[in-house]
Amino acid sequence: MFRHILPISALLLGSALLVLAGGINTLILPVRGSHEGFSSFSLGLLGTGWAVGYIAGCLLTPKLVAKVGHIRAFGALCSLCAVAVLGSLILMSPWTWIPLRGLSGFCFAGTAMIVESWLGERATAANRGKVFGFYTMINLGATTAGQMMLTLGDTTGYLFFVVAAMVYSFALIPTAISSTTTPKPLVSVRLDIRGLWRNSPVAVVAVMMIGVSNSAFGTLAAVYADRIGLVLATIALFTSLPILAGAAAQIPVGALSDRMDRRKVLVGISVVAICADLAFVLLHPQDATTNLIIAAVLGAAIYAMYPVIVAHANDHAAPDSYIQTSGGLLLLYGVGGIVGPLVAGFGMTNLNVSALFMTTMLAHTLIIVFTLWRMTQRPEVAIADKVDFAMSPLARSSTPETAAFAKPDDEERPVTPELGQ
Repeated sequence: MFRHILPISALLLGSALLVLAGGINTLILPVRGSHEGFSSFSLGLLGTGWAVGYIAGCLLTPKLVAKVGHIRAFGALCSLCAVAVLGSLILMSPWTWIPLRGLSGFCFAGTAMIVESWLGERATAANRGKVFGFYTMINLGATTAGQMMLTLGDTTGYLFFVVAAMVYSFALIPTAISSTTTPKPLVSVRLDIRGLWRNSPVAVVAVMMIGVSNSAFGTLAAVYADRIGLVLATIALFTSLPILAGAAAQIPVGALSDRMDRRKVLVGISVVAICADLAFVLLHPQDATTNLIIAAVLGAAIYAMYPVIVAHANDHAAPDSYIQTSGGLLLLYGVGGIVGPLVAGFGMTNLNVSALFMTTMLAHTLIIVFTLWRMTQRPEVAIADKVDFAMSPLARSSTPETAAFAKPDDEERPVTPELGQ
């Protein structure tokens, strides 16, 4: 394993530093914003801003890289990430934080695409799976470490904004001094909703609802935990444990979905998610242990759904359209990500903090209802005709380049950067 990783260690280090800083930035904003008295609605708009920026980054970064090259583009995007987090410190207002969070989303999508393009170019057919798995593991670990770092200092000062900016700046060094060969142009996709709908209506509806649910929870979980009085260390765990649980759940969920109708698996894990939603809404848990247990169950369900949806869509897709299908679904996930934090934040401001889980429960209910109806309209795919289930990073941190990187064989990279109908 070491011989596969050593040649790409600089790229992996740069990626780890980026995600570490992103973990700090993702948690310090809702925690600090809640301390400053920002409304849940305005904090929810941070997630909406991130999603808008992230979609734009996925669509526009290939053009930027084609114009100035991988290294220059990566350095510029890292610098803008640092500017965004420092700007959030200087301009302590939700209405300035929202566009700055959008800038972060744009830059984060771009830097991730560049790193994944580089890693995919360096990997071979023999070690691609190992490299992708190691890359995913590093990113999960770095995200968790970044969020847990907030327990080590004072979140009411400038410390963690400055630390995040410094780490973003450090992230550009490994690639800037690396001798790794510049890779091919980045993958580009277009959002072809009609084509995706013809391929799999379940995937289209489900991925948008998962975007609503996961983005609402990912943006406002820390706000919910703070508003019910949990201490900072517990808040960090409350946001980190679901991610780790979701990563672990992908293994059994994926194995199960390879052996039966993936739509049944999707319905099953949606039911688990609704049970967790209801536990938050009806029980109103106040103690740390109960909240962490329910959050872990919810995370295991919601963060395992996306790869099941992608696998189901690819079961019905043409053999040579893996990247187009996965990339298009990712952009639809981002569309849901625009709506989810907006709706949940509005509900938390005007109703109560449980509105976060009312929002996620509604999304999960719609998945179940629509999927059950579609199961009466279309037979399941034969096991022999299924594609292999592939574990994936969180959709929030995936890009169209992730699909190309994860694909075992080297499918031709389509260049279609425009936004389709």
